Amino acid sequence: MERWRESGDRIEALLDACSVAGPAARDRAEDLVREVLDLYGAGLTRILDAIAVYPGAVDAVARDDLVASLLLVHGLHPHDVTTRVRTALDSVRPYLESHGGDVDLLGIHGSVVRLRLLGNCRGCPSSAATLELTVRDAVRAAAPEITELDVETEHDDHGLIRPETLFAHVHSDVSGKWWAVTEFESLAEGEVGGFTIGGLPVLACRLDGRYLAYRDLCPVCGGSFAGAVLHRRAGDAGAVLRCPGCRAHFDVRAAGARVDDAAVEHLEPLPVLVRDGTLSIAVPGARPSDLPRRSARPTTRVT
Repeated sequence: MERWRESGDRIEALLDACSVAGPAARDRAEDLVREVLDLYGAGLTRILDAIAVYPGAVDAVARDDLVASLLLVHGLHPHDVTTRVRTALDSVRPYLESHGGDVDLLGIHGSVVRLRLLGNCRGCPSSAATLELTVRDAVRAAAPEITELDVETEHDDHGLIRPETLFAHVHSDVSGKWWAVTEFESLAEGEVGGFTIGGLPVLACRLDGRYLAYRDLCPVCGGSFAGAVLHRRAGDAGAVLRCPGCRAHFDVRAAGARVDDAAVEHLEPLPVLVRDGTLSIAVPGARPSDLPRRSARPTTRVT
């Protein structure tokens, strides 16, 4: 992914490095950053004023993630925080819907966003981690002024995340790296394929034009799904992945829930979204600096 997403952290690290030479050096570095920001802010203001005469032009440039981040830094974004949060949630809704879930925006109070997660992921911990990563990342990017997420599930036992696993703060311990996965687009409708993304073995499939991805690890026997068969269940729209080792069955449309009688195991789902116009996957805890990039393994068609 583009390095600009980490530019804020790099700038802060450079400022910290200036502190080695003493407080005066740090102050001069901060003054330099402020002067540069003011200069670019003035330029951006003039650009927005110039294109405002063209209907939809300001909205068009604000849809670019990099431009939007710069507009937010300078207080120039054309949309208020509620509009930006709604747009961010719409961007992750395809992933939630791919697992039979959804998210409602209940309200925004100051710097706190109240959300309700819905669906049938049945509260498995792995779903909690990936959903947190997905929703948190989208909200942080669109509305950096938001400092806290207050999340609730449905009142029954079928909520996406159990109350004890809910994340209270935007900056939590869940970490991850987004990787471009344009190779997923080579999957034909109804195919499942094995890949290695950021050092993590991943199983991906394409169903009804959507991409679903899971860690390539059977929670029952600990084996790989290499050579697994994906087939549709009779009488419904479910798509079942069968482990070639232990023969356990998992519904890839229901966050990888095991469908065998009295079973509670889950596959570990991984978010797949279009970010910056590129199909991408989030790999929790990946360290891109010391892990291999990716490779592909053969695919198997749905039966």
